[in-house]
Amino acid sequence: MSEVPFANRHTAGQALADRLKARAGQDNILVLALPRGGVPVAAVVAHALGAPLDVMVVRKLGMPGHEEFAMGAIASGGVTVLDDSLLQRLRLEEDSLQAVIDKENRELARRELAYRGERPYPDLHGKEVVLVDDGIATGSSMRAAIQAVRQLGAEHCTLAVPVAPSETLEDLSSDVDDIVCVATPEPFRAVGQWYVEFGQTSDDEVSACLSESALRSGSST
Repeated sequence: MSEVPFANRHTAGQALADRLKARAGQDNILVLALPRGGVPVAAVVAHALGAPLDVMVVRKLGMPGHEEFAMGAIASGGVTVLDDSLLQRLRLEEDSLQAVIDKENRELARRELAYRGERPYPDLHGKEVVLVDDGIATGSSMRAAIQAVRQLGAEHCTLAVPVAPSETLEDLSSDVDDIVCVATPEPFRAVGQWYVEFGQTSDDEVSACLSESALRSGSST
């Protein structure tokens, strides 16, 4: 693909919503975004589908001293996903691993409070959950989110992203019921490469998107 397909996250959300429009108006759909970058994309999708919007917070577990290398991830709902083969090669002490998990759990709790306040987490039982991010590279964060959605009782899980490498989608295909992706460019390199504007999404923007969706859904919060 020679041209950058998305001007920004809003236009990416519009393109993704167009692929999902057949599901509009169904009363059992819940759109869950991976913050922070997935929230502006998911907000457009949720609005188009007439569905509520919430967040699935995921934190990568970085290797001590080399945090850019992910050992796994944690997600809302108490889910922990570990790369067992990597951990076996690292021979990392259990205390060191637990210290990383505890640190990321504190940040996960902080973000959930900042984004959602005291609002209870939505009941996923019987829901068709659409999991949205602004793109996928390795898929480790999304895999944790998918497992959390399953653990929390969703009836159906759709992975929906504007852009991702085809091999990562293939790796995740057995974990979800459906995949909707607008673009699978080759070579992929990085998510941000496929956006003209790819600035960092702020906590305030995340909170604003969630508040707007809650008001639209008639929530008292």
